[in-house]
Amino acid sequence: MSILAVFIPFDLFGSSGTAAGAELLADALREMQNDNRAERRATRARSYQHRLRSREFTFETLDDVNHWEKTAREVARKALDQRQFLLWFGGNHLTVLPVLEELGRSDASVCLQLDAHLDVYHLSGCTRERSHGNFLRHSRGRLPDIIHVGHRDLFLPPREIARHFRRAISAVDWAVKPSEALESLQRETNSAGRLWIDIDCDVLDPAFFPAVEGPLPFGLSPPDLLQILDGVWGRHVAGVSISEFSPGRDRTDQSLGLLIWLLEWLLLRQSEALT
Repeated sequence: MSILAVFIPFDLFGSSGTAAGAELLADALREMQNDNRAERRATRARSYQHRLRSREFTFETLDDVNHWEKTAREVARKALDQRQFLLWFGGNHLTVLPVLEELGRSDASVCLQLDAHLDVYHLSGCTRERSHGNFLRHSRGRLPDIIHVGHRDLFLPPREIARHFRRAISAVDWAVKPSEALESLQRETNSAGRLWIDIDCDVLDPAFFPAVEGPLPFGLSPPDLLQILDGVWGRHVAGVSISEFSPGRDRTDQSLGLLIWLLEWLLLRQSEALT
């Protein structure tokens, strides 16, 4: 199985500044690959180095912007149809929508979404146009079942949440009964024919990850995130998306360092299972 890393530095309609995050991660991956190629001793990186390819979008013209979603969906469709393992790095969270719409073509697909927000907001102070905060309401096609983890929402009633998510485990649920929450996640995801893991960086508490546009307290810790990823991982995982990294808000590259480590962990976790 090959691994395709796609970088989409798009941040219109919310979270301006996150495009730079996708570009920074693309630079980090290039540097990582250059270091791996220069290394003459055996390292774990050899397990993924020959499998890994990358593609980076640019938005230099109005036409690029107007057709970003169509182009992104074509890339996602081809990778998923070819059973490539897909790493999808976006600017704002809206950039994951083309992947979700492609996954929605299959009844067996499930998305595990980790996010501080539920992204179905329609409160009086929210825009009614499609944005990074309400895009799950504006899909042009069917979406996969979404299991949400980590939200700190104090506004939407349970009935409204249930309209859009197969299951929603809040950060409170995780903090109070983490073992029960993890067991529930495993039951919900093990039966999926294809599992997509969607990480909005603000699912992490800002004490650990300050580089987001909409930080909320009482978030997950990095070990919490690893526990969830490890708990649901298997051959049915089709890929991982990461979005909402805003490097202008980082502190001494704390958030960047976390994402670079997580990126290599994901590469090793996927490729070493295949060797």
